[in-house]
Amino acid sequence: MKNKVLILDFGSQYTKLISRRVRELKIYSEIMPFNVSIEKIKNFQPGAIILSGGPSSVYGKNSPKIESGVLKLGIPILGICYGLQLIAYFFNMKVEPTKKREYGLANLEIIRTSKLLKNIKNNSKIWMSHGDKISQYPKDFIVTGKTKNTEISVIESNKRNVFGVQFHPEVAHTQEGEKIIYNFLFEISNLKPDWNMEDFIKSSILKIRKSIGTQKIILGLSGGVDSTVLALLLKKSIGNQLIPVFIDTGLLRKNEHKDLMNKFRNQLNLNVYGIDASKIFLKNLKKIRSPEKKRKIIGKTFIDIFKTVERKTGKINFFAQGTLYTDVIESSSVSGPSAKIKSHHNVGGLPENIEWKLIEPFKELFKDEVREVGRELGLSEIFINRHPFPGPGLAVRIIGEVTEDKVKKLQSADEILIEELNNFKIYNKVWQAFVVLLPVKSVGVMGDARTYENVAVIRMVESIDGMTADWYPAPYDFLKKVANRIVNEVKGINRVAYDLTSKPPGTIEWE
Repeated sequence: MKNKVLILDFGSQYTKLISRRVRELKIYSEIMPFNVSIEKIKNFQPGAIILSGGPSSVYGKNSPKIESGVLKLGIPILGICYGLQLIAYFFNMKVEPTKKREYGLANLEIIRTSKLLKNIKNNSKIWMSHGDKISQYPKDFIVTGKTKNTEISVIESNKRNVFGVQFHPEVAHTQEGEKIIYNFLFEISNLKPDWNMEDFIKSSILKIRKSIGTQKIILGLSGGVDSTVLALLLKKSIGNQLIPVFIDTGLLRKNEHKDLMNKFRNQLNLNVYGIDASKIFLKNLKKIRSPEKKRKIIGKTFIDIFKTVERKTGKINFFAQGTLYTDVIESSSVSGPSAKIKSHHNVGGLPENIEWKLIEPFKELFKDEVREVGRELGLSEIFINRHPFPGPGLAVRIIGEVTEDKVKKLQSADEILIEELNNFKIYNKVWQAFVVLLPVKSVGVMGDARTYENVAVIRMVESIDGMTADWYPAPYDFLKKVANRIVNEVKGINRVAYDLTSKPPGTIEWE
């Protein structure tokens, strides 16, 4: 077995957080669907397995189940919430509905010595989210923790190397959650913390060179962190075989194409092809309102333009993307029964018949891990600290049809927001901040005259990896300044609102 953790996904919205917590402890983790074959699990060679939570009941019709043989592999297993109840199901324990669904904070009472709960403070806060509970268990399991409403909250079997918790240690609301995961990884599974970005870079360079050989690869630069870091990694790996292309889609921030082209060439020494295709993108998006259709059209248009580059450079065999783990997770249900949230232009938005082979070195990394890679490669903090910017650009921040006039309004409003974020020294305190233009008009008064113009929404969030986010409590003076400037300086916007939605239940971007 190797120093890595396999997480089997049963549909919990917290599954990705489990992966994050494990990686924060410098252990590589990967999410797979609950019904992955035992053979694939053996080939992966995990040093530990975690069963995620999920919305189902183990006795429900078509509820997700693992192959029973997974529990007999001799690999340490931790079940979380539904994962615990699944363990109970396979070991013939009694699982039954609770009289009252338990959701929210509870106190964990430690009732006996425990490997899993080693050094955990008694009565610490934990986050519960369940409608079933275990009421009976076999002799080779012991109960080590309980709450006021759940008598069996933590079970352990040292003989079977199987452990389970009824709560969610991966969420921030569980005070000692990181310690519990730490105990499972190091005290129980005896793993070694060896996951780091320096090793990731070395292994990625070898994989890229082996995959590409002497052939050419094209990379679409967006100016964001992911594609910029990927450009440096590819350049380090294969040098001039890399063909970086930066397309002006007409959906970038104000004056961004010219500014970034200069930085790419002069600061990063990248031989970038710069292409103005703004009219093509806007034409293709005409009368399109659906967010999914926008993403698909933008993905296809990118590929069409990249093909024009191929005619100038000669045969291209590979296409590189800065796809992240969060992109893959949100764009499909590859990790289990979780719902598809949206397509990303660099995942779900690509045509199915793309001729080039995809190279996606970051598809198993989170955003903050990519930033670490950037630092290891010597990338300036100016690039590393840039807020995430969607591949489809402002098209997904203009709700409804995209027009040149709307783009100009949004670019001007966005420019004001970014200026004031820097003036108030807030830019680096938030994960992402942007303006959304609504297809809604409201009545206003300017210069004693009636106006009927668009509404803009300011969106600012705090996050670590983009999987979850809280709205940022922006200072009143800042909001007042930004709103006043937008209304007074951007013709066509007469009202500004502030988005107070966290993720979940919302997403960070509006589309």
